Amino acid sequence: MFPTIGDLFSYLFHVSVKVNLQTFGTLMALAFAGAYVVFVAEFKRKEADGTIRGIMVKETIGQSASPLELLLNTLLGFLLGYKVVDVLLALVHGVDPAPGFLSLRGNLAVGCLLALAWGIWAYTARRRSIPKETERYLHPYQLMPFIVFMVACWGFLGAKLFDAVEHIQELSYVPLQVLLARSGFTYYGGLIFGALTYLYIGYKHKIRLIHMADIGSPGMMLAYGIGRIGCQLSGDGDWGIVNRYTKPGWIPQWAWASTYPHNAIDAGIYIPGCTMEHCHQLPIGVYPTPLYESVICILLFSFLWMIRKRLKTPGMMFYLFLILNGVERFFIEQLRITPKYFLQLSQAQMIALLFIAGGLAGFVWLTTIPYFSGAERSPAKISRL
Repeated sequence: MFPTIGDLFSYLFHVSVKVNLQTFGTLMALAFAGAYVVFVAEFKRKEADGTIRGIMVKETIGQSASPLELLLNTLLGFLLGYKVVDVLLALVHGVDPAPGFLSLRGNLAVGCLLALAWGIWAYTARRRSIPKETERYLHPYQLMPFIVFMVACWGFLGAKLFDAVEHIQELSYVPLQVLLARSGFTYYGGLIFGALTYLYIGYKHKIRLIHMADIGSPGMMLAYGIGRIGCQLSGDGDWGIVNRYTKPGWIPQWAWASTYPHNAIDAGIYIPGCTMEHCHQLPIGVYPTPLYESVICILLFSFLWMIRKRLKTPGMMFYLFLILNGVERFFIEQLRITPKYFLQLSQAQMIALLFIAGGLAGFVWLTTIPYFSGAERSPAKISRL
């Protein structure tokens, strides 16, 4: 496995490269980038065909910074300064910066200095011009930078909270260790919190929620598929149960039953003679479920992307996404090591069943409610629903 991007480059090109960017984090960034491109494309397409419209927004240019803006800028400057020295020193010395980044350790002097500088800059930069009100047309796709930032923040929080609930006993004994751990993110927690944030932003900008849901469905599927590549490459613990079946000859061993050598969480037994930073592997091969999910979800994204222009009814894309995502996750959970609860179902399986039920109910609703689009239909069209 390749806990860092440097490990991956060294393996691919047989050259020793020391780059301490975490593979999982890098792939998560690529997942957001891929989703960004897809979201923007869908926003533009939906605006071009008249499904959604932009809005006129009023702005005041040159207005002095409010006390809240000054406070937020000062806090941001402090956080960057407090952590940046530790992170840079770790990168210079070839040390993993993530443990320091997620701890309470930092440089107080640099934090205070940067907080002061950032606060002064925010105060002076806004006083150089005369305030005036202006109006501009805001295209829906122009919301994407703000959407990505807010969804990342709330999605991260949701993924951590759902994982904490899934490991409630560990949380009660070592709460900081669970909450600040680099691993331990639940997909559905991030999806639910991120989706609610995304829909709320659309609602605030007068875009119908069903159109927001349709636009976001292909991008969410792609982001999940790319993110799972990061889980597989880094070996972050999201693997499956032991695979005791005989391997078919045409399947590579790593795709059938992987021991995840040099995994990022140092799980398993020591690899004899290893001198690397991560020197453990699982004693018995397990199902590489992140690999399976990445392949399946990228294929599902390709399917959704190919049929997107044929789905004319608002909601169809979203309900199809719910069903496909729910079915995929429900069955892959049969191979994963996750705590079981009611009826021997994992947390993810229970949510997946809700997704499937919601998608099926949505299709029933589309075929039985004559005014699902918000526009009145003629009797002839209603009779054909």
